[in-house]
Amino acid sequence: MTEPMTELAGKRILLGLTGGIAAYKAAELARLLVKSGADVQVVMTSAACGFVTPATMQALSGKPVFTDMWDGRVPNNMGHIELSRDRDLIIVAPASANFLAKLANGLADDLLSTLCLARRCPLAVAPAMNVEMWNHAATQRNVAQLRTDAIAVLGPAAGDQACGETGMGRMLEAEELFSHVVISLAPKLLAGKCVLVTAGPTYEPIDTVRGITNQSSGKMGYAVAQAAVEAGAYVTLVSGKTSLPNPAGVERIDVVTARDMRDAVMARAKRADLFIAVAAVADYHVVGAKGHKIKRGSGNLNIELAPNPDILGEVVALRKAPFCVGFAAETENLEEHAQAKRRKKGIPLLAANLAQEAFGSDDNALTLFDDAGRHVLPRAPKIVVARQLIAHVAAMLPKR
Repeated sequence: MTEPMTELAGKRILLGLTGGIAAYKAAELARLLVKSGADVQVVMTSAACGFVTPATMQALSGKPVFTDMWDGRVPNNMGHIELSRDRDLIIVAPASANFLAKLANGLADDLLSTLCLARRCPLAVAPAMNVEMWNHAATQRNVAQLRTDAIAVLGPAAGDQACGETGMGRMLEAEELFSHVVISLAPKLLAGKCVLVTAGPTYEPIDTVRGITNQSSGKMGYAVAQAAVEAGAYVTLVSGKTSLPNPAGVERIDVVTARDMRDAVMARAKRADLFIAVAAVADYHVVGAKGHKIKRGSGNLNIELAPNPDILGEVVALRKAPFCVGFAAETENLEEHAQAKRRKKGIPLLAANLAQEAFGSDDNALTLFDDAGRHVLPRAPKIVVARQLIAHVAAMLPKR
């Protein structure tokens, strides 16, 4: 049975809809927000009601939808004040070109624009419009002003549009917007920190079509990167080959071999406050890998293997090393091997798990080893475990 999401439990969000075909995505966004435990209040412009009905949004949010400045359900007919006062965030999705222009110039001629002007909480907008409207100089001036005014502008993306044209202007997908909401409302335990994370497997070529790799899916490392950016960090993810989408707000560097990963990490480690080595790095590479396909022969094929660099060890040895966290995937004697690895590496924290229970799975259990002893993070979705790990690390970080 799938665990319910609880990232936004207790959070109060106002979801605003303006006119545009992308309003159908707002229905899915509302569903995701509610599923995650958020209290969602929907406010729609009259144009938005032409694309999605208030009844649909009420069914998804579980709350009455407001569309009218003078709605008698709001005390003193002051919806533009009352509706935003208990909110942690306002997100307008879709945000039309017209609505962006209103926000940039302080105009307030309907309920949604007025409550955005009268708000005390953060505001995010997800633009959605035709490519020519997005590229127009006036829209770009308005967007620049919104960013100057500390309004988060989420997207847009490029792609096919409902009008039949192609280009920038597509509203981000509901899942992407949901991730931005989670990031914006998460406790900022790593605010201002630079975090470097490795994830996924490495691949060591034997020839041009064959290689040595492992079963790592990269899911745990990607979850750690996501949890770190949620905590307010600037995150760089150095990743081996995976099929995973890039976590929102994370800079990703793609690599193939362990030596590629080493070079990418060492080029960035001195700027990092925190290094979390989650990747399942191959211990060996093939000596004399062939630049062509090796043909099948009648006898055995002998392959010579040489040690790969110890990436975590090199980072720890830096004169001004970041705070280092290691990962150990064992198949037996978990605590014995993990403690030995932590002592050998000389790192303050090591997270260990059983490889056969974690590789490829969507959930995980970790045991953390530090100078204070062992700390068990029970089996849960990997993003939940990653958030618990980041909270533990944040409490250990030296002030720097």
